Amino acid sequence: MTIFDAGWESAGPKLALVDKLRLTNWGLVLIICMIGGAGIALLYSAGGLSWEPWAIRQAVRFALGIGVMLTIAMIDVRFWLRIAYVAYLTVLVLLVAVEVMGQIGMGAQRWIDLGFFVLQPSELMKIALILALARYFHGLTPDDVARPMVLVPPLLMVFIPVGLVLLQPNLGTATLLVLGSGAIFFVAGVKLWKFVVVSAAGLAALPIGWQFLHDYQKRRVLTFLDPHADPLGAGYNILQSEIALGSGGLFGKGFGHGTQGQLLFLPEKHTDFIFVVLAEELGMMGALALLLLYVLVLVYGYAIGLSSRNHFGRLVALGVTTAFFLYLFVNVAMVSGLIPVVGIPLPLVSYGGTAMMTLLIGCGLLLSVSIHREVRIPRRGIG
Repeated sequence: MTIFDAGWESAGPKLALVDKLRLTNWGLVLIICMIGGAGIALLYSAGGLSWEPWAIRQAVRFALGIGVMLTIAMIDVRFWLRIAYVAYLTVLVLLVAVEVMGQIGMGAQRWIDLGFFVLQPSELMKIALILALARYFHGLTPDDVARPMVLVPPLLMVFIPVGLVLLQPNLGTATLLVLGSGAIFFVAGVKLWKFVVVSAAGLAALPIGWQFLHDYQKRRVLTFLDPHADPLGAGYNILQSEIALGSGGLFGKGFGHGTQGQLLFLPEKHTDFIFVVLAEELGMMGALALLLLYVLVLVYGYAIGLSSRNHFGRLVALGVTTAFFLYLFVNVAMVSGLIPVVGIPLPLVSYGGTAMMTLLIGCGLLLSVSIHREVRIPRRGIG
């Protein structure tokens, strides 16, 4: 028995598979399937009422992802505690590999081509980082968390991958990594004044950070401030998005009859701007219906986190749910013109393999925490 599993086996009985199935939060599974189904339907519409090229691939990926999610859910939460650091280091190595042998697309080097699948390690890091931080803070007492030097290792866990992601460059994902990690620091007991100090330092460093932004990133910020300055260039995407959002009205133009999307005025309609396809074709009511499903996922997620009897599960559940919220908030705010365009997909709806699989892995961890919420895991001697 090693330091990595000391005391865990005696922390509670292992559940039989039939008990795990009985304890599975099937309401959450149903909502996730409804969101994924809505995404497949929207991709069918965005493809010109055709299964090709996006809807059929998304359907296959989603079906596989649901299988992965349920498999993860059945695994004892103590197993995820054991492998948290290994998962983090593995994804960190993949991030380094992106810099060495990564595939370049649209001016960025973010992917590794595995032949049968194009992997984006920065997406996987969102989950791996949650596991690693939860593992670290699980082994600390509130008095430990209050000591500044104790926060140095988790800060390094955050900013090393953030630095690698910024090199790709991928400012949107790097920002989500920082914000999602901040939520775990807060839940772990880090005092609010420390967040205020860090935020103030970050704001003070903005003029310096501006100098290090790539030209396209600067254009995105300037376009956000005044999209009409270049309506046929840098401002085209967001202006077309706003037109589509406004033209949908209350009930929309009808499924498959959106002019901006179907006539190819709307860019990236199958990825970043798919929420706009929904709003144009099904109107405000359709958009609100999808947002309601997302809200239910968030309610389930935070409720699962708060009901967990072990600190690791609580941190994982709240971290995953916060990451899900950040995906949702940033995408909807982005296509609505409330924040600059940063290339964050709509969770479980936008076309894409790694992002969807990452979210379903996160949902699997959420379900695992729910199933094993009564498991008690000692906090001493494992930090």
